[in-house]
Amino acid sequence: MNTHLIHERLQAAAGAAVTLLFPRRCPVCDQPVKPWNALICRECAPKLTYVRSPRCFKCGKHIGDGGKEYCDDCASRPHLFDSGRALFSYRSVSASIARFKYHGRREYAACYAACMQEQLGDFIRSCRADALVPVPLHKSRLRKRGYNQALALAEELSARTGIPVRGDLIERAKKTTPMKDLSAAERQNNLKKAFKILRNDVELNIIIIIDDIYTTGSTIDAMSREFKKAGVERIYFITLAVGRGI
Repeated sequence: MNTHLIHERLQAAAGAAVTLLFPRRCPVCDQPVKPWNALICRECAPKLTYVRSPRCFKCGKHIGDGGKEYCDDCASRPHLFDSGRALFSYRSVSASIARFKYHGRREYAACYAACMQEQLGDFIRSCRADALVPVPLHKSRLRKRGYNQALALAEELSARTGIPVRGDLIERAKKTTPMKDLSAAERQNNLKKAFKILRNDVELNIIIIIDDIYTTGSTIDAMSREFKKAGVERIYFITLAVGRGI
């Protein structure tokens, strides 16, 4: 048996041992997942509600009227990104995302990324992206949480798609107010000068921005503005969930 194969088997055995000692938790019920080596409990998987077609051509939200091309939000205001997709309706995963962001359930990212690959794989491939770019956290918020949930998600998706993660291109230079209770206009004002490009040589043509929730698109637009200035030609996004626009 060659050394590489031995190393792979040892890694697999170590991974199985860790899972037995510290079982992965289901992103829906938050209990140890059943069966033990799965990413989500069999009985919990049907509780996730995916965003269905027809979708808005711009942001990917479900639009009830199949004759429309854009949701009301995108029809009434321009966006700087090219287009995007969200995986779940927010209501079905709101508690799960809260645990993922604020209560240390970083492990959920593996299940989320697997669902993204399965449900949004065609869109991801069609983008032909040079990199996945996670929405950055401000340093103070990163210290408090211990990790950036968007980066965790991007890393898992990268492992499945082969698209590299670039978390070194942009930073959140301003500590912004939490967005959930702000209007669309307040969100835009809140994000003025919030992001700063870190490199003079971005040298990427196409990127996919990764985040947890899309509501009005203000965060994606704010990042897109900076990347467009840096010469990025096409900007897409993927988020875990989509909420109601304001």
